[in-house]
Amino acid sequence: MARDLKAVFSAMGARLAIARNEVGLTQTAMADAIGVSHRAYHSYEKGQRGLPVEALVAIADKFDVDAAWILLGTKSVRAAHDFEALKRIEISLDQHLTEENIKIKSEKRGAIVARWYQSHVEGREVSNDDVHTWIELVRD
Repeated sequence: MARDLKAVFSAMGARLAIARNEVGLTQTAMADAIGVSHRAYHSYEKGQRGLPVEALVAIADKFDVDAAWILLGTKSVRAAHDFEALKRIEISLDQHLTEENIKIKSEKRGAIVARWYQSHVEGREVSNDDVHTWIELVRD
C-alpha cells in the first residue's frame, strides 16, 4: 500500500527541522545555504511540500546529513549518531504528548527532539520538567 503523501511530507519536515536545529541554523540560513527561498524551505519543514532532490543533495553535502534519514527516517541523522537513543527520545516525547493530549506542529516537535538529543550527546541529563518546559514554549 502506498504511503500517504501528506504523512510522508510531514515526517520529512520534522526530520528537516531536527537536522537544521542540530547544525544550529535558522530556517532562513538553511534556505540560503541550500539555495531555496525561505518560503519554500518553511513549507518543507511544515510538510506542505516535498523536498526537491537538489535541496536534499545540498543538505547532505554541506551538513553531512544522511539523505535516507531525511527522506525515510532510516539509519541516523549522521553516521556517528546514536540512532537508538534518538528513537527512544522520539518515542518518549510522542508518548507524553499522546498521554497529555497535547498537539504541537511537526517542526516544533523536531525542535524539541533536537534539543533533547543534543543534551544526550553532550552527556546532560534531561528531566521531565525540562521536556515539559520545552513543550510549553512551543505550544500554540
